[in-house]
Amino acid sequence: MFRRTCLVLVVALGTSVVGSGANAQATSDVPRRPWPSAEAVIKDTAGKNVGFLSIDHRLYNKSRLTVTVSGLNAGYHGFHVHTRGVCDPKAVDPVTGSPFSSAGAHFAIHPATHGEHSGDLPNLLVAEDGTGETTVVTDRFRVGQLFDSDGSSIVIHTLPDNHANIPDRYRPADPGDPAGGSGPDAETLKAGDSGGRVACGVITRN
Repeated sequence: MFRRTCLVLVVALGTSVVGSGANAQATSDVPRRPWPSAEAVIKDTAGKNVGFLSIDHRLYNKSRLTVTVSGLNAGYHGFHVHTRGVCDPKAVDPVTGSPFSSAGAHFAIHPATHGEHSGDLPNLLVAEDGTGETTVVTDRFRVGQLFDSDGSSIVIHTLPDNHANIPDRYRPADPGDPAGGSGPDAETLKAGDSGGRVACGVITRN
């Protein structure tokens, strides 16, 4: 009796193990939907490649941007996602004279002034040899949101971005005169006084 009971138990366990393996195999065959990712080749006004951007999904609705550049002037540069996926160096802003006006304004999912735009990023630091590299993680947009009807682009500017910190020139000349000064102008509120656009890259699905 004891031997017969053990034999039944062994057979039952063997069947269970085989069944578990079959289920695991079937589960592994189910295709998983990959998280979206994106990239951009960044070019200057002459059409020369000066950098590369990659964007990938991170947990908790965050996106990671990694950029490498070369051949740019040393120092800090404003660095933003813009609202249109068009990088035409011949499209010149009639007010500022900057190229790449085709890229539109800063990417913004919700109405905001500069510093709070969805596409506002930390300054890009370029070394004396003209190269730079940085990685940024943001929760202001997800990768898929960059691909609306007119796409998006990444733009590098000539000057540092003040991120809406008010420059000295807007403060009253006389500290005792609170009515002095006119406050930030439209350019500061729009792009943080980061100057003209020196390079641009259309963001595409990877």
